[in-house]
Amino acid sequence: MMPMMVFIFLSIQLLVVAYVDFKTRKISNVWLLINFAFFSLLTIVYPKLYVWSFSVMLFPVAFLLVGFALFALNIMGGGDSKYLSSLYLLIPFEFQDMVFLYLLYTTVIVGSSLLLFNALKNFDKIVLLVRIGDVKGIRKIFGKKFTYAPVIFIAWMWFGWQNHSILGY
Repeated sequence: MMPMMVFIFLSIQLLVVAYVDFKTRKISNVWLLINFAFFSLLTIVYPKLYVWSFSVMLFPVAFLLVGFALFALNIMGGGDSKYLSSLYLLIPFEFQDMVFLYLLYTTVIVGSSLLLFNALKNFDKIVLLVRIGDVKGIRKIFGKKFTYAPVIFIAWMWFGWQNHSILGY
């Protein structure tokens, strides 16, 4: 079971980070330090739930590695992957894969919606660029990154809403 304090803390933190990311398109490295410090505290307060082990670190390390690759490909911001990595330290191991699925579903839904909206909004321009063979112009239309922290927040809220009974709320 996830402690209510942790769920509420993460909900508030994600709301703040999502708002700042939406406004500034930046996620501060301070959150990485806050989450690491909070994880260290949780290992003392809830030693059965939060432990220093390879299995617990699997998702955080994977987010760092995959995030770095996506950052190098200009798909994801560096702050997003670092923040997501540190956030996963605070999600109890038994829920990490479930939260990941909600994050994956939310990313696909939001990403597809934004892609479709962008295509419809720029349809005439896209048709013209296809006719003249301007691949760079088309890439410029679809090459825009979206702020990811709001997507993480939506996934977290969806996870909490759908799993309130097993979370004990």
